[in-house]
Amino acid sequence: MKVGYVQTSPIFSEVTQNFEQVESLLGNTKADLIVLPELFATGYTFISKEEAELLAENTGGKTAEFLMRIAKRTGAVVVGGFIEKDGNQIFNSSMIVSDSEVLGTYRKLHLYYKEKLWFSPGNKPLEIYEVKNTKVGIMICFDWFFPETVRNLTLLGAEIIAHPANLVLPYCQRAMITRCLTNRVFAVTSNRIGNEARGEDNFTFTGGSQITSYNGEVLSSAPKDKAHIDFVKIDVEKARDKNLNRYNNVIKDRRTEFYL
Repeated sequence: MKVGYVQTSPIFSEVTQNFEQVESLLGNTKADLIVLPELFATGYTFISKEEAELLAENTGGKTAEFLMRIAKRTGAVVVGGFIEKDGNQIFNSSMIVSDSEVLGTYRKLHLYYKEKLWFSPGNKPLEIYEVKNTKVGIMICFDWFFPETVRNLTLLGAEIIAHPANLVLPYCQRAMITRCLTNRVFAVTSNRIGNEARGEDNFTFTGGSQITSYNGEVLSSAPKDKAHIDFVKIDVEKARDKNLNRYNNVIKDRRTEFYL
């Protein structure tokens, strides 16, 4: 599997320009799985729920069309963040698409900071998607803080975690080493860069998009302050073997009768 990320610097609410930035960065890239940042087309720092609602779409909107166009151009399945509208609710979501259809959406379970003012908490279960004979799970940004997220995706069969993000805290990249090691899964964390100062908030995003191996090795690490793409070839078979050594298996050795 050739997997990778597109680290961008979105301009708030300038959807067309943000699409163009992704296309320009990708160029003639070919891949199997591409992960874009959380809310890559809209920006992040809202000042009201109404503002977020104006940028919300369903899975028949222009973001879905754009992602499918990217999928067709690259040969990849593409995962990217968007504001999902469902009835009178909006969600911080990610969409996974092929070149011809939306395969599904994931709604962020663990909302960070003022996201709780704009978005409804995710109300769909974690799910696994078949991507070129590989099982892919999705989480978004702050979901990493809760080890249950990656563990449950692993128990569902995930071999790769697609992780769109808009990280402002400095901990995730190091933490993903442990998340991947203890679950023996690969992860593609696609973060953004840049600064958004709106209302009373002033966020600087940490960049450092990262591809992390099942054994905790960092296979790719992006700059903290530059738009960047990178792709690596991974052996997914390694994530199917949950044996740490001849005596220890990270799934079978769990003592669930003693856990809350």
